[in-house]
This record gives sequence, C-alpha cells and structure tokens, in this order.
Amino acid sequence: MELKKLRAAEAEAGTGGGGVQSTANVRDRLLQKINAAADLPALGSSVARVVQMASSDDEAVSNLAHFILSDVALTQKILRIANTVSYRTASGRQVTTVSKAIFLLGLETVKTAALAMLLVDRLAKTHAQSVRNELLLALTASMVGREMARRSQHKDAEEAAIAALFKNIGRLLVAAHDHQLYQKVARLVESGTHTPAQASKEVLGCSFDLLAESVLRSWNIPESIVHALAALPSGVLKPAKGRLEWMQQVATFSLNAAKLIPGMSDPAQADARNALLMRFGTALNLDHDKLERMFASVSEESCVLARDSELAQYFDAAGEMAAPCAERSAAVARESPAAVAKAPEQAGLLNELLLDLVEDSEPAQVGACHPSGKPLNARDLLLDGVLDVTQMMASGNCKVNDLMLLVLETLCTSMGFRFATVCLMDKPANRFRARITVGENYAAREAGFVFQFANGNDLFKLAMENNADLMISDATTPKIRSLLPTWHRELLPDARSFIVLPLVVQKKQLGLFYADRAQPAPEGVPADETALIKTLKGQVLTALNSL
Repeated sequence: MELKKLRAAEAEAGTGGGGVQSTANVRDRLLQKINAAADLPALGSSVARVVQMASSDDEAVSNLAHFILSDVALTQKILRIANTVSYRTASGRQVTTVSKAIFLLGLETVKTAALAMLLVDRLAKTHAQSVRNELLLALTASMVGREMARRSQHKDAEEAAIAALFKNIGRLLVAAHDHQLYQKVARLVESGTHTPAQASKEVLGCSFDLLAESVLRSWNIPESIVHALAALPSGVLKPAKGRLEWMQQVATFSLNAAKLIPGMSDPAQADARNALLMRFGTALNLDHDKLERMFASVSEESCVLARDSELAQYFDAAGEMAAPCAERSAAVARESPAAVAKAPEQAGLLNELLLDLVEDSEPAQVGACHPSGKPLNARDLLLDGVLDVTQMMASGNCKVNDLMLLVLETLCTSMGFRFATVCLMDKPANRFRARITVGENYAAREAGFVFQFANGNDLFKLAMENNADLMISDATTPKIRSLLPTWHRELLPDARSFIVLPLVVQKKQLGLFYADRAQPAPEGVPADETALIKTLKGQVLTALNSL
C-alpha cells in the first residue's frame, strides 16, 4: 500500500509529537494486519479483474461470463438475482444462463453485483456484526450509484456504482481486521465531539477515505474510481463541471443515502432526508419525489442482493434484517418462479449417429438428471434458450460472439455438457480453431482445440463433409473410437458422450459446435430436443451470414 501518502497524513492528525508517533504506530499495525490477511490478495486480484472489464471491449461479456461461471456459488447467486421479480422478463421465463443474465440485467449491473458478492463472501464470515452492517451499507450504496448512473448523460457513468460500492471500504477493512479500533472511532463520532474524518485521523492516523484509496490502488483499481472516494467540500454542492467530479458527488451521496434507506418510512428521519436533499439536490438534479422513488426502488433491490449473499444467513438467523428487507423477502418467496434449473453441469454410420433417432421422452421433473448429467427437462431448457437467443437477435444490440456464447451456455445447461466450444475456420493457417469456449478447464481446452482434416475419415471430417449433426452416446465403443482423431483422444481422453454440429452454408465449411460429457448418454436425444438444437445452430448461422 502507499505508506508514504498514509504517513503524510500524520501531520493532519491534529495531535502533538507523541500523539503523532502513537497514531503512526497504530496505523502501521493496522496496515500490517490488513496486508497479512490471507484472503485479501486473492480478493484484490478478483476485484481488479472484474473492474477492469471495459464495457466497450468486444470480449467483455465473454470475459465476465467466464469469470462468473468459474465460481459455482457466484453463478448461482447471479442467476437467482436475475430471476427475482425485479428483473423477471414479461414472459416470466426463468433465466438459466449467465449470458442471458448479463443481457437482461446489463453488463455493468452484473459487474457491480459480482463485485458486491465477492466482498460479502470474503468478508462476511467474521463474527463482528459491524462488518456485516458495513457490507449491507456498501450493497445499498452501489444500488443508489447505479440509479444515479441511469439518470446521467456522462460517458461510462456506470463506474459510479462501483465507486459507491467502495466508498466505505476503508471502514469495512478496519472493522474486519481490527474491530476494537473501529469501535473506538464509532464511539468518538457518537459522542458528538468528532466528525467521522476527525475521529478516524485521531485513532488511525489517517482518514478512512485515505485508507480506502491506498487499498484500491494496491489492487490496481482505475484512478477514476479511486479519485471518486475523495472527500467533498462541505455545504451545498453545485452541479459538477465534469465526469470525475460528478462521480465523486455520486459516491458520497450514495453512501449517505444508503444509511437512510433502511429507515426510510421513519418520520424521525425526515430532517436527515431533507438535509441530504439540500446538500445534493441541485448538484444531482434531485427533488423530494425523485428521492422517495429512488429510495423505494433501491430498498427492494438491495434486499435482493443481501438475501442472495452470505449476509442472509446472519441477518435471518439473528432477526436483524431491516423490516423492509424482511417484508420483501416474504413477497419474493410468494411471487418468484420455481428454483432456477440446476446449472451445469459414412452414410450408414452417420445415420446411426444422427440426433433425431430417439423416441420422445416423458414429461420430466425440474432439476432431476440422467446418470449422464443431462437434465430430464432438457426440452424446456432448450426452448428457453431458443427464445433467449431470439430475443437477443431482435434487440438490435446483438454481437455474434455474445450470441454464440449464449448458445454454448444453453447447450451446457440444458444438455448437461461439461465443456462446449465453437470452432471457426482459421483461413491463414488452414485449420479449425476454438474461438469461444465454456465449461471445465475451458482456457486450456480452447488452446488445444485446433485441428485440420487429414487423409482418411474421422468423425469430424464425416460430419462436416455431410453437414450432419451427430450425437455420440458412447465414445468408447470400438466403432466410434476408431473414428476419433488423435488430437481429440489426446485433448479429451475422458470424453464419453458428445455432439458435433457443423456450421456449413452452401457447402462452405465455417466451423462447428462441439460439446461433451465425461459420462455415456444412452438416453440419446429425442426428436423435439433435436429440433431445438438445430434451431439454435440455425440462429448462429443466420448471425454469421449477416456479417
């Protein structure tokens, strides 16, 4: 961390020489505790990865989806948020893929939610109730920041939600790593003799904001977000002259608003709300009605985040969740759809392997799976995927890479595949190469999934030359194994069942979809499921042809 900058704060601590030395020692011990925390470097690395995913990057959706999918718990939480009443689509269909969640909620909303969940999951397990209070405050502040970003015309305004999330991270880290110091600061503030800044400088030797800046810089968080944590001048604020000043105003406003939202129906807080509006109203174009509507909206959404995080078990167990959250939890339990489906998990020969040879299956129970891992309700999940892809294509904001990622995720979720990729022809190298991949060990497998057709026949060559969609239910049978190319046996030696879906237009071989499982799949693929898989492939071909 930036010790020089923190030590420079000694001169501003307002104590004599002995006091300066004392607070310097306190501050240095605190920094040592924070730096020695085993989980903090990993947390910082994860936070930095998410924050640095630029919305303008063509790979942003793919990068964020891969990050979320690499953490099963985080995947489940993001999907639960996407399936709450606040975000549910008009059709009421469940969101079963992270790609769809990003499309539905928006990249920045999912980024902020993922960051919030990372902070909560890594820090909420401490026994200090104050840590959980600060975490809930951070969650709520991030929602206020997001609402303000929606109203703004500034470029990349969504960064304000991230700045708001981190506004109290200095307080949060002190509460987590030295609760006695945190309580000492709190007592000084409660006594009325010190402002929060004065109290933190007297006890810690630096302000909470300066500590937060130091931590975030050590995590390589963009300077625009770090700058937004700086303290504002006192008094009524004027409209910002630029984006950075606006973000600074929003971050401070969001944290102050978050403190009032749990008691927003309490008449005793009327003076505090009026004071907040007087200070920030002109600068942020807020009036009483806008503030009340924002409070109501944020109260609902912050409760959703809190309920779907590690905080829920603590607040529910202790009966300490604010009344609005408790009421909202009960309402959602009544209104929400059923639980999200479990996330994942020659001519004669070709005729044997075609996808449409199995009789239709019986209606299946949601969540149940075949021994292969394929969900019994695969047809319903595939149909949802087709509708999701259709909606994405009709939105006018559809990128082909995002579309293919959604199709891959749909195949994994609905068919129980552990790994899926789309390969496209690399013309300069005259070979097929994996371009987008999801599932287990996706990065290593994507790097190795490169091939070209050799002399003789192999399964992939037969599929491409005949434009035949294949389902291999047991890759260990002698007939199938003899047709597997060497590169496939070496890269995926434990693949027991898989599909190959060629992407061919007017005999031009564009590439193929591939997905596999580590278990055989004797249940096969019924005709209705086959039709839906072919529809997914057709949607991708339509998108590729439009390029």
